[in-house]
Amino acid sequence: MNAQHEDTSLGIRASICMATYNGAEYVAEQIESIMRQLGPNDELVIVDDASPDTTVEVVRTFSDDRITVLQGVQNQGYVRSFEQAVLASKGEYVFLADQDDVWLPGRLAVMLRALQGADVVASNFAVLDDGDRGKVPLLRAADSGHHARNIAGILVGYRPYYGCGMAMTRAQARVFTPVPSYLQESHDLWLALCGNVAGSMAHLDEPTLLRRLHGNNVTPTGWRSLRRILQARLMIFRALLEAARRTKASKRSAQQAA
Repeated sequence: MNAQHEDTSLGIRASICMATYNGAEYVAEQIESIMRQLGPNDELVIVDDASPDTTVEVVRTFSDDRITVLQGVQNQGYVRSFEQAVLASKGEYVFLADQDDVWLPGRLAVMLRALQGADVVASNFAVLDDGDRGKVPLLRAADSGHHARNIAGILVGYRPYYGCGMAMTRAQARVFTPVPSYLQESHDLWLALCGNVAGSMAHLDEPTLLRRLHGNNVTPTGWRSLRRILQARLMIFRALLEAARRTKASKRSAQQAA
């Protein structure tokens, strides 16, 4: 299978891109919640990061031509797996999905509507079994156009952009990929930076998915050391500069093509 598809002429509307690793316990429920919302011209692209458990076997129990499974031979990390899934996708709109969440009914439709007016959309989430969100703040639709404020929030770490609640247009996917090699985490913040730098970001007030919080979540739930926090902020600032460079190049290419 070709690793990258720039041509959407095959008529694929939405591509759902999922990275899996040791997800056998929960991945079936997530796939079921996604497939219930997909139409005949949508697809689910799953990249498994060399799981040593039965994740791939569970995924392959779904007999559906709209599902593509790419199985890694060695662990590359979730950022590279999401990148690979996006590059392998064919849709006009690209959604990110975690392996252990559950999509709420109507998620696909409401986010597709938002993508008619923005290149990147980010929604809120609720927690399965009425669990506690902790101190994670809510995104507000009213802040969608406050791009400089959103960027500042990303830099200091209080804008709650989570990849599991985000989607982008194909045009934005071409800016998003390849994910900078120095980003071993925070692909969601990278996407949020790209959308806000381009001035094309939409926030949704309502939650569109239920997150499953457990000990194996990739997103850290505890406090990091000051050194790790500073390293992460420097990495995000570097990503901001790269987002600005790519966005400028993308707009220049679009003008030349016109």
